[in-house]
Amino acid sequence: MKDHRPHRPPVRPPIGPVGLALLLLVLAWSAAPPARAQIVGSAGDRSATPSAPGDAPSPPPAEQTADPDSQSPLALSLDQAIARGLDHNLHVLLAQAGQDVARGRRWQSLSSLLPAVAGHVAEDRQKLNLAAFGLPLPPGESPLVGPFDVFDARLTVHQSLFDRPARQRARAARATLASARDDVRDARDLVVLVVARLYLGVLADRARLEAADAEVATAQALADLAGDQLQAGTVAKIDVLRSQVELDTRRQQRIVAANDLEKDKLALARAIGLPLGRAIELTDPLPDTPAAPVEVAAALKEAEAQRADLASARSRLEAARAGLAAARGERLPSLALEADWGTIGPTPSSALTTYDVGAVLSVPLFLGGRVRGEVLAAEAQVRQAQDQVDDLRRGIEYEVRGALLDLDAARHRVTTADAARDLADEQLTEARDRFRAGVSDSLEVVQAQQAVAAAHESYIASLYAYNLAKVTLARALGVAEERTTELLEGNR
Repeated sequence: MKDHRPHRPPVRPPIGPVGLALLLLVLAWSAAPPARAQIVGSAGDRSATPSAPGDAPSPPPAEQTADPDSQSPLALSLDQAIARGLDHNLHVLLAQAGQDVARGRRWQSLSSLLPAVAGHVAEDRQKLNLAAFGLPLPPGESPLVGPFDVFDARLTVHQSLFDRPARQRARAARATLASARDDVRDARDLVVLVVARLYLGVLADRARLEAADAEVATAQALADLAGDQLQAGTVAKIDVLRSQVELDTRRQQRIVAANDLEKDKLALARAIGLPLGRAIELTDPLPDTPAAPVEVAAALKEAEAQRADLASARSRLEAARAGLAAARGERLPSLALEADWGTIGPTPSSALTTYDVGAVLSVPLFLGGRVRGEVLAAEAQVRQAQDQVDDLRRGIEYEVRGALLDLDAARHRVTTADAARDLADEQLTEARDRFRAGVSDSLEVVQAQQAVAAAHESYIASLYAYNLAKVTLARALGVAEERTTELLEGNR
């Protein structure tokens, strides 16, 4: 039977050699992590094999090896930019940290269902006052007993046999972990959208700078022609001044275009974790491939199945329902097994084996309304989670339909802008020939140059909007990480 000795602060003599050896053994055993935790739960063991997909701790971000002082531009394709963004972007790193937190809380919830084993070794010297416990003593007998030694080495075990709230809390933690995994996928999709948008923006800025260079060259040629004709006496000075104003205007616009390009490169470098001092050179051109046709019904069905944020919301709803079941289960009894086994005696050599095994049944009788309050709060959380799922589904449908409308409108914009660009180039050629022949003045040429600049800007803006609509559609479908490059290339 279990020894029920009165407890009081013991007077501890030096521990004997046997007791010291047992104490060191128990401390070493208790300090060793369980084998399961070494495989799944250890954040430091990066070579461990997870027990389930996504159950391994998130790896640390790769070290940045780019030299910020290097003058050689770093060649960067869209796929490389996306890969760097997924490795270094803060949004993804925070989502991965949240997944690790959810994994830890899941193991905490499972601990109430798994066996709890503890061990201890004690060697005490005690002196008791029996009179303090109301024990009758013969007249003249001293109430003091001792000093005497007690050695106790013992293992205790607690195992839950039936605990519905604990099981439901473990289920809720599992659903929360699934939600955290989907949050990571959603964060990666968002990062792909942001990086692709910034990459396309830099490509558009580069096209604008190239167009600005061409416009400066054209304005310079007009200014030179006007100057030559002024010396020849075939045009008035107003034509020279007008052409010079146009040249200065185009130079100013080139300065703005170059500045926008460098600023957008900085934004891209920051989003993908590159040192801001490192020069980058984008290797991909601005795509002009028509997108494959997409049916609205098929797109909505794909988004319903692929959107990670919708899957995360559904997992949160499942966790809320499990929390409600756990709250209601607080009214039910629980059953557990408790046992201890060990040796006890005056010395380690004379200690005898004792044990205690029993089942503990706990029946809640009156909890002061705590369970009712938990149930009401859990029911409200279930309603909130369900409302969030419903609202998110409507929002996803809005995003998909809006992305398809933008894609179709941008496609027509590109076609129209391309035709307008060709007409503007032809108009400029005609105006320049007329001015060279002396049929018209420089005003017609300047107006034609302005029309060319507007047409080129419209074409670049429409092409950027068209490609951005493709990336936005990939995000709306929930396949940004897997399909962005394919959609930009016109594949479906």
